[in-house]
Amino acid sequence: MTRVSATAEHWFGLCPKAPVVCTLQSMIDVSPSPAFEGPPDGGAGGPGTIRRGIGAALSGTKTLIHNRQLLWFPLLAGLVLAGNIVGQAALDYLDRFVQPGGIMEIARDGYVLDFFLEFITVFCLVFLLAGLILSIPSKSEGSASFSEGVAGAKKYGRTILRWSFVLALAGMLLFRIWCIIFNGLPHEFRFLDIFGPFFLTGTITQFPFNWTLDWNMLTEIPGYGGRSLLLLIYPFGFMEAMNFLAINLFLFILTPFVVPFAVLGQKTLREAVAGSFALMKKAWREVAVCAAFLGVIVSAVFLLYLLVQAASGIVSPYQTVTFHPPDAWIALALLYNLGLVTVAFIVATVAGIAALDIYRSAKTGQVPGSPEP
Repeated sequence: MTRVSATAEHWFGLCPKAPVVCTLQSMIDVSPSPAFEGPPDGGAGGPGTIRRGIGAALSGTKTLIHNRQLLWFPLLAGLVLAGNIVGQAALDYLDRFVQPGGIMEIARDGYVLDFFLEFITVFCLVFLLAGLILSIPSKSEGSASFSEGVAGAKKYGRTILRWSFVLALAGMLLFRIWCIIFNGLPHEFRFLDIFGPFFLTGTITQFPFNWTLDWNMLTEIPGYGGRSLLLLIYPFGFMEAMNFLAINLFLFILTPFVVPFAVLGQKTLREAVAGSFALMKKAWREVAVCAAFLGVIVSAVFLLYLLVQAASGIVSPYQTVTFHPPDAWIALALLYNLGLVTVAFIVATVAGIAALDIYRSAKTGQVPGSPEP
């Protein structure tokens, strides 16, 4: 990912550089994939669509509850994202201390390292998703083995590698477009920044996300030029990792059936991409309802931070620099953040299972979440 927001630049003196990314174009010519055969009621939308979309989400939740081994997916995905945060911090460190004129500076200017970090992260996440899909039994009475699913995903390593490369390129390009659009907003439309890559810049300084409430703890450590190495991880590395996650979540919603087609249908990458888009034409309403339903759950947990703020009376660390918050509020902030992250990754796991449920229902014509014959 490129360096983060213009607001962060103003605060911390960063200067993002535009990545040079080429779009990847290919002609896809495969046989049509099976059409999505929804039930007769509401096949073109309406209550039937809502029922099928929410049914897929509820079915995914039920599958996760009955197969606890699948909880390895959110745990490992969280570790991958933590690695991305540390990697983003390392790239920020190189920006400040790399020797000018060296090969590392050339790599940074060409965004080679940014792409490499994103590609490795996407590959790990797609590989884990393939393992998740392979570990879910086709029959409701079966039991899941995540380790077996991950082992089975090795057979599709080449396809996963290629798809990760495509996603990494697309992610860098979309992020740059995202930044350009919101950097160019007129002043009267700045309220739309809540949908832009700069939203986290203002949010992350508030309680309970900035649980220390002392900005000096993040910026002042003797021996580092007044800049703490912790600052590179939080907030810079964290913000860039969240922007990376938002872009790739958007790409997943657009292409939810590529991995199922590749690992279950044993299709080539071109066939899997073509099959995913063909299926999306039939089932996009179900996918949208399912994504919106799960998004509302995460948003509701996220907005609980307003209640925590109201109860504590603490908002901005800039207003309380000389105030040391009670340990109880710091502990509550840590528990809230842990709970929010846990819910987000569990919901992401449910989303992956729900995409598989919709994929399978397209083959059978059943309502997602209904018992299999």
